[in-house]
Amino acid sequence: MNSIKNIKKIFTDSISVKKNIIDGSELENIVKMGNITISNIVQGKKIMLCGNGGSAADAQHLAAEMLVRLRPSNNREGVPAIALAQDTSTITACGNDFGFESLFERLVNTLGNKNDILIAITTSGNSENVIKAMKAARLIGVKVFGFLGGDGGIALSLCDEVFLVPSDDTGRIQESHITAGHALMEYIEDGLISEGYLHLQ
Repeated sequence: MNSIKNIKKIFTDSISVKKNIIDGSELENIVKMGNITISNIVQGKKIMLCGNGGSAADAQHLAAEMLVRLRPSNNREGVPAIALAQDTSTITACGNDFGFESLFERLVNTLGNKNDILIAITTSGNSENVIKAMKAARLIGVKVFGFLGGDGGIALSLCDEVFLVPSDDTGRIQESHITAGHALMEYIEDGLISEGYLHLQ
């Protein structure tokens, strides 16, 4: 059973990782992602998000905040966003018929259009199904943003822009990913309101 000391260490480590991010250049990359996304959404494009496990949950979380509402003070229209691991029928059909590693690739090829945005979330940077989706996205002109950890793995070289968490601890990486995801979505929302694409009600 964890002692208070161990629990405090988890919080302290999480704070330390986020401080290293603040002191580095990763926040500038969030701004770059945001500016590209705002411009492309205004032109009728959409956001796709993918990841496995906790990263799949983050993808669904962030998509929901675009589709529904992010901040209670901002009642506005929805922003086109879709998490690629959102229904069991599609997931199990693809896993059974073509293999789980092909799931996100197949959905990107089916749903993606040039200048859409793919936010690929993988703590290791080496998730096969995410890598295949990133490669497919690049082939059809979808912009690829990576939310990665550690050294970025194979995914690093496939990103147009990247948010890289300087940690090898999965939990700390995921905590930073969702913080960065919220920061990115708020930036996008503010930009779309400023552009007149979204209207506060």
